[in-house]
Formats: sequence, structure tokens, C-alpha cells
Amino acid sequence: QVQLVESGGGLVQAGGSLRLSCAASGGTFSTYVMGWFRQAPGPAREFVAAISKSGGTTAYADNVKGRITISRDNAKNTVYLRIYNLKPEDTAVYYCAAYYSTSTYLFRTTGNYAYWGQGTQVTVSS
Repeated sequence: QVQLVESGGGLVQAGGSLRLSCAASGGTFSTYVMGWFRQAPGPAREFVAAISKSGGTTAYADNVKGRITISRDNAKNTVYLRIYNLKPEDTAVYYCAAYYSTSTYLFRTTGNYAYWGQGTQVTVSS
């Protein structure tokens, strides 16, 4: 059983940047694809980014590409999400998620992720 704990959220001014962290425990971190999702009040949880087990392959949602970087440190069992040039529409609860994988494909749908953190709130003021 994998436990995920996010941190790094907060209140940020538009144009600023933020780095979210997700610490994993309870599993072999390097065997899990890691992803970030976000959910604003009302809309469904949406895919933001994913990273392969080794960190060599990444995937991004089209609406954040160019402003977000996902990375991981397998020695620290941690995945990161750096968001640049924050916009008010980035305001959401950001969730870290994981699934065990034997392939290099990166899923973008919530149903493929077996483990979820509690989320960290990011609020962007204009």
C-alpha cells in the first residue's frame, strides 16, 4: 500500500511560481508512475502531468504545457511539480497520484491511478 503526502501549496500572486512536493512511502517508488491532478470547485478532477518510473518520460496537459514541469527523485521517494507564471485559473486542490506500472505508457485518467494523496490547496490571487 502506497501512501502519498503532498506539500508546498499556498497563496501565490499571479505571475509567481510554486513547487509542490509529494512524498511516497509504503512501496517501491521506482516501480510507480506518478501523476499530478487538480480539482477546482465544481469541475471534475483534471490531469496535469505524469512522469515515468525512471523520470525519463513526461506528459503534460495541453492547457498547462510550457508552464509546468514534473520531476522525480527516486532516491528520496518524491515527485515534484513546478508551476511557473501562475494564473488565477490555476487555483485548485492539487493531488498526487500513483499506479504500479510495467510499461512506459503514461495514463492521463483518474481511473488508472490506484493511490492518491489528500491534496494541497493552491490559490492564485490576481
